[in-house]
Amino acid sequence: MMAFNLEDAIAIANQAVLKKFSRNLTDLEIIIIKGACEREEYDQIAAKHQYATSYISQDVAPKLWKMLTEALGEKVKKSNFKEAIKRHLETQFTHQYCLSSFESITVKNLKQKGRKKKSFSPTYFSQNKQDFSATELYVERVAIELRCYETLLQPGSLIRVKAPKLMGKTSLMERVLAQVRKEGYRTVSLSLEMADRQTHLTNLNKFLRWFCLNLSHELKLPNQLNEYWDEEGMGAKVSCTTYLEEYLLPAADSPLVLYLDDVDLLFPFPEVYVDFFGLLRSWYEKGKSRQNWQKLRLAIAHSTDVYIRLHIKQSPFNVGLPLELQEFTKEEGIILAKQYGLTEDSSLVDSLMQLVGGHPYLLQQAFSYLKSSPNVNREKLLKEAATDAGIYNHHLREYWLSLQEEPKLLSAFKTVIFSTTPVRLENLSAYQLQSMGLVKLTGNEVEPRCQLYRSYFSDMIGNQGNENSK
Repeated sequence: MMAFNLEDAIAIANQAVLKKFSRNLTDLEIIIIKGACEREEYDQIAAKHQYATSYISQDVAPKLWKMLTEALGEKVKKSNFKEAIKRHLETQFTHQYCLSSFESITVKNLKQKGRKKKSFSPTYFSQNKQDFSATELYVERVAIELRCYETLLQPGSLIRVKAPKLMGKTSLMERVLAQVRKEGYRTVSLSLEMADRQTHLTNLNKFLRWFCLNLSHELKLPNQLNEYWDEEGMGAKVSCTTYLEEYLLPAADSPLVLYLDDVDLLFPFPEVYVDFFGLLRSWYEKGKSRQNWQKLRLAIAHSTDVYIRLHIKQSPFNVGLPLELQEFTKEEGIILAKQYGLTEDSSLVDSLMQLVGGHPYLLQQAFSYLKSSPNVNREKLLKEAATDAGIYNHHLREYWLSLQEEPKLLSAFKTVIFSTTPVRLENLSAYQLQSMGLVKLTGNEVEPRCQLYRSYFSDMIGNQGNENSK
């Protein structure tokens, strides 16, 4: 049997695409391939790398598999990529090498035959930062990272990270978790985005079982729920607590860092959040005096201010270390631009920040595009940015489709967009728009997060009004 790893398989696929279509695989296409081979769902890939799920599942991925099907000469889909690569390699080299030589066919062999190809190994990324995309680049937030790291080393600790979507919470915490793993800690990163809204978020018992099952899976421990769960006798909350206390925590001597992302997705579900957030608070309190619970370190992240009602002694949002991620400063924007090799002058950063502020994701998208298209007209890029012809079209369109599904929220956002000064909205609408990242708070009032959003959505809302008046 022929042996090659995932990086080799991607390199071989890239050669086939280059030969057929005269282009290389993009960084996002490589991310999707890696996620597929690791059996990740599209929503997991999107959440991990901060893309819209629909953009990956309905746009990039279908086109990728279709392109690979044509390049490799057989049907390629999410589940059979590596097998298709193996068959392609066998077909391509059967006439040049005997079957016994397949073990030695690697990316190095392909290079020796004059086929230029970059390595996409983790080592390559660490050594050649200028060559990869926004999903692989990172501007260090040294002070915040250090505070998170030092806090999680403390027994029974809890940190709370707040920032709108696409502001870098996940990237920050991935770096922190990587550091504590070096100390021998166990880590679990769990996004509540993965929970099914209809099945898990409307029933406490189902949610807590889902929660514990995922913890077991991430810790690579057998599912022992039936051994510890007694909904009828002890109830779901006690069963969940017992599962952690008697099974998950004692499974190893090392501390366990549990990072829960997108916890604000629970806010619309009081039948679950009241008891679950109460549990988190009770586990934190247990960590003050009980040795076994001191092994648990909690980190929770949310996109908006906490607008739900919780008893002060049942809330995890008024204890521990609070942290809030801010937009990039100009200096941080320049650092990011340099990581992409865009070191000509600071005027580009100035122009972009006038349009998108210090929004990390929007800056990354622009720098990534300019890196891959060095001859692009920058003035044209900025001029078209707030249109469907611009580089942010998928990002903006995704927001627009979401707003159209929520008429009340769209109406509130319309008020914000067409006001020349910050406005005061009903609390829930303000929090929802803040969570989406469309507005920023100025005291008790809100305004568009950046000029890009004001320009695009004022045009879209205006056109919608014109259509409705016909």
